[in-house]
Amino acid sequence: MQDQLSCDFVLWSPIASQFIRAQAALCVFHVTRIRNGALNGGMTGTGLIRSGSETGCWPLAAGAPRHPAGQSLSWRAARPGLRRNRQGDDFFSVGLFVPLSSGAAVWGPSCLACAELAVSEINRAGGLQGREVRVITVDAGADPADVAEAADALLEDNLLDAIVGMHISAVRTVLAPRVGGRVPYIYTPLYEGGETAAGVYAIGETPEDQLLPALSWATAERRIQRWALIGNDYVWPRASHAQARRFIRNLGGAVAAEAYLPLGTEDFEPCLDALEKIQADAVLLSLVGQDAIAFNRAFGARGMHRRLLRLSMSIDEDTLLGIGAENTANLIAAAGYFTGVDTDANHAFIERYRSHFGVRAPVPSTLGQSIYEGFAFLQEAQATAPGRPVFIPGARGTTYLDNSRKIGPIYLAEADGVEFRLLPQARQPRGPLRSRLWN
Repeated sequence: MQDQLSCDFVLWSPIASQFIRAQAALCVFHVTRIRNGALNGGMTGTGLIRSGSETGCWPLAAGAPRHPAGQSLSWRAARPGLRRNRQGDDFFSVGLFVPLSSGAAVWGPSCLACAELAVSEINRAGGLQGREVRVITVDAGADPADVAEAADALLEDNLLDAIVGMHISAVRTVLAPRVGGRVPYIYTPLYEGGETAAGVYAIGETPEDQLLPALSWATAERRIQRWALIGNDYVWPRASHAQARRFIRNLGGAVAAEAYLPLGTEDFEPCLDALEKIQADAVLLSLVGQDAIAFNRAFGARGMHRRLLRLSMSIDEDTLLGIGAENTANLIAAAGYFTGVDTDANHAFIERYRSHFGVRAPVPSTLGQSIYEGFAFLQEAQATAPGRPVFIPGARGTTYLDNSRKIGPIYLAEADGVEFRLLPQARQPRGPLRSRLWN
């Protein structure tokens, strides 16, 4: 067990201001190192700094809500439920694992905002398991091993009832074994599929859901035949591209070239030099965060959009803004959600979001909105019998069957400056079971 948990208590503004007024401020673990069994952290910025296990992670409070040391964590890991048999706890504590540093930090503000909205709505409805929800936010943009150490320390100290995470798969593959099924771990973004670890609920889209319809559209509508596959060098791009090669082959196309670049790459000129020399019609782009921004800026500066279509599963509104209007021509994105989706559910979500934060809040992108769905999944799973599909209310309304099967739309959108313009193609669920449940 960790005796000391050192962290900064950051009074976020404007994102956490309403949490603070409700005496539920966010505690941010910005993990920098693990040394001699103690968790050390730091956060750049202003705020009240407190440390020590006796005060826990709750600024503006006299003491910490702590779970009794050594108490058994019994819950149903195989399927929701998500019920834990513990009595007397004042709070249901959720670890929010989102990137606040590194190249993926561009997603952080939207994730924090969507988490706050979800928690405020859940608490107004009575909380989870009759307890008020409180959030401990961990920087999942840090080194995956350090993120896993932070989770292990919190779990050893019985500080978490559940984890909701929106981060890259390189973190998930290290974090899931360390969590080890001790609490439910809701993984919210799109991912490569195939997650089977106990207690992990991967509720996001997989390549069959998202990538296959997008490639089919590009083949049919843009007559794309030859692809270049470019991604970061970790599990999601590599596994997704392995499936893309099969999809492209079945659609009658071919892969002309393939490249993987380290996370944090800044110089894309050699990659672009090579791309200009090959005979490709389009680029399937699986770079994330700041890497996607830097690549597309360099791509646009060369005028390569005049010849090559770009297709991405991970570029959201926040990333598009970073790329810049002058660099986004001929860029297509596929996602389960865009802020401009014209549905009653999304209009209601956007209205609640704006009412909560005002007009200057971060854009609730597909990745941020997935965090809202993660909390909604926790709430709905409690009322769902094990083995039954879990309907996830929110901006789009999806149904979780298992880690490989979900029911929900996939939208295609073309960049128009720094906004996305939705295209009139959306995937409807395929297969007898999906069609029956959808209807």
